Amino acid sequence: MTSSGGGVSEGQSTGGAMAIYPVILCGGAGTRLWPASRDQRPKQFLSLAGDLSLFQETLARVAPLTGADGRIVVVAGRDHAASIREQLGEAAAVLLVEPAGRDSAPAMAAAAEWIARRDPEGVALFVASDHHIPDAEGFRASVMEGAKAAEGGRIVTFGVRPSDPSSAYGYIQPEGPGLARVKRFVEKPDRSRAEAYVAAGYLWNSGNFVVRADVLLAELERYAPEVVDAARAALPGETGATIALTEAFGAAPRVSIDYAVLEKSDRVSVLPVDFGWSDLGAWDAVAATGGAGRGLWIGGDGDGANLVRAAEGMVIATAGVSDLAIIAEPDAVLVCHLSRSQEVKGLVERLRKLSPAHVRGGPLALEPLDDLARTLDRWMRFNALPLWATVGVAEDGGFHEAIDGDGLPVGDFRRARVQARQAWVYSIAGQAGWAGPWRRLVEDSLGRFEATNRRPDGLYRTRVSAAGGVLDDTASLYDQAFVLLALAAAAQAGVRPEQMKARAQDLRRALAGLALPEGGWREDAGHPHQANAHMHLLEACLAWEALEPAAEWSEMADAIVGLARRAFIDPEGGFLREFFDADWRPASGDAGRLVEPGHQFEWAWLLTRWARARGDDWGAGAARRLYESGLRGIDGLRGVAIDELDDRLALRSARARLWPQTERLKAALILGDVAPPDHAVRALKGLQLYLEPTGLWRDKQEPDGGFIEEPAPASSLYHIAAAWLQLRDSTGGR
Repeated sequence: MTSSGGGVSEGQSTGGAMAIYPVILCGGAGTRLWPASRDQRPKQFLSLAGDLSLFQETLARVAPLTGADGRIVVVAGRDHAASIREQLGEAAAVLLVEPAGRDSAPAMAAAAEWIARRDPEGVALFVASDHHIPDAEGFRASVMEGAKAAEGGRIVTFGVRPSDPSSAYGYIQPEGPGLARVKRFVEKPDRSRAEAYVAAGYLWNSGNFVVRADVLLAELERYAPEVVDAARAALPGETGATIALTEAFGAAPRVSIDYAVLEKSDRVSVLPVDFGWSDLGAWDAVAATGGAGRGLWIGGDGDGANLVRAAEGMVIATAGVSDLAIIAEPDAVLVCHLSRSQEVKGLVERLRKLSPAHVRGGPLALEPLDDLARTLDRWMRFNALPLWATVGVAEDGGFHEAIDGDGLPVGDFRRARVQARQAWVYSIAGQAGWAGPWRRLVEDSLGRFEATNRRPDGLYRTRVSAAGGVLDDTASLYDQAFVLLALAAAAQAGVRPEQMKARAQDLRRALAGLALPEGGWREDAGHPHQANAHMHLLEACLAWEALEPAAEWSEMADAIVGLARRAFIDPEGGFLREFFDADWRPASGDAGRLVEPGHQFEWAWLLTRWARARGDDWGAGAARRLYESGLRGIDGLRGVAIDELDDRLALRSARARLWPQTERLKAALILGDVAPPDHAVRALKGLQLYLEPTGLWRDKQEPDGGFIEEPAPASSLYHIAAAWLQLRDSTGGR
């Protein structure tokens, strides 16, 4: 659903009770308030003029204005979403998270679109999150006055009557007294020009205004259509307290609302206001509010007025100084004369080149990959592998399907993929030096599996009961791929290698019954033409290719890569689709548009291995493009890879299962020569969110960051172990 476009008549109003939707914009870096304000935690989240942060002050100021819906809209970037959620408390608000900052016009367009989808004629009050307005009642009275004009189709901005000719603010020239049309907006002037503006009745431009949502969207369509198009495309249809705007938001030009609309529209009015207002843009403005000092300060008898802020655990002592800002943080100290507070911005720009970390703030460095790798290695060896080798194994050697939170096995059936995957896990665990009974586990499970799951035609059935009875006699290509992979790992680990090789050759020949004349192999379970089963077949072929240089395995691997190049990978977008028709063209409807970030990463990992083995430039380039496509599915707010995108690489499902996190890690590690060094660290930290100290894990994370309570599926251990193995290879076995 999208809001209606143009055709909004001035003077047209809702005719009913006016609904006001406050929109708090959390952009802005506050560089002049360094070192307290940093990129990671800018000034709106600091307590500068009282006990509350500026954001919390704003929240309290606008909350009484909300209508029956009671919703406040907050727009912010990914880096600040956690701070906002922390400070929102119990407030009824929806958070729109920008994937990247595009200035105020796109942010306001997204908020207006959110409001318009629910209440097209709802009145939006756009306010900055970092302004100081001590007279909250006076502010709200002015908003209600302006909102009446806005209800009739005007865009009403609030012009503050100047208390002095400041050169720190922009100015508005009204056409007349009271609520009047805007004659012009002017940028921040020098001192002499500011004096002339004040004398001529100009007003300070507060940057806050009120407008009906449909009016703003109509004006954006008129003057900046690319802004509103990107905002609408980026706003998903889902609801919730936190909504991540999709990467389509990046198509919006970087432009302020002043340049995009306010300086061009003939609907703009200005309402003069007298409430106290400051944007607290520099330390002298903070000092003017009074009571903004923090921490322990010991001053001498000759000291004058100073603004002193000391971080926790620090003490500042002064003697004979006045009119200074002394701001001490644990890693940086600023000392400047209050009259020269505007110059701090220039210092910060110089510092950004010399030491960016001191400008960005937050942790100066991510936890080293080696340390995280050791943590995962210990978890695998001492928690996961022992648990699943005991509680996860039945008396006859077969593996259970899941283990619940009480440590009890779950499931009275056995799927082929779980049996094969667990056999693979313990084979590679043995090769990695795990001291548990891996050999017995592999021999017993594969022996039992051969007896219960092999069909007369040499393929392996999908599902049997715990007693071995046939529950599903289908032989899926997906399952056959994992049987081949398990046999390869067992052979490489020295578990009856000749027997494993013979079984693998028999199965490879049996796969001829699933071969398609148009190329590839048929999947008997679910959609018959799909990429996923071929991906795991490629993985198995590469495993056998490393063991047996026989041409058959290499030819099969090359045929799969050829099909991926011809059909699976979009030639223009470089991303990989999932489902196809009988001619290997994208399937019709939503199935053909599905793009899974986890599979972009998994194919990138496999294609990199294949390309390196053959010295193939196309494969290497395709892997990098797939990796970049997978990154479009990273939720920066949660730090995880989500489940589904569409073929525009726009959000389709924000749920995040465990397995895409492991594939993201594997791809970041194997592409370490081209991926930024922090990618693997961030991927591993995302994976750790799912792992429990007991050796269990959570499988599905909801968009709000919570996990679904359910037994831990055994099938996930294959993904975790594969990431563990790649991590060991990339960090020298640590």
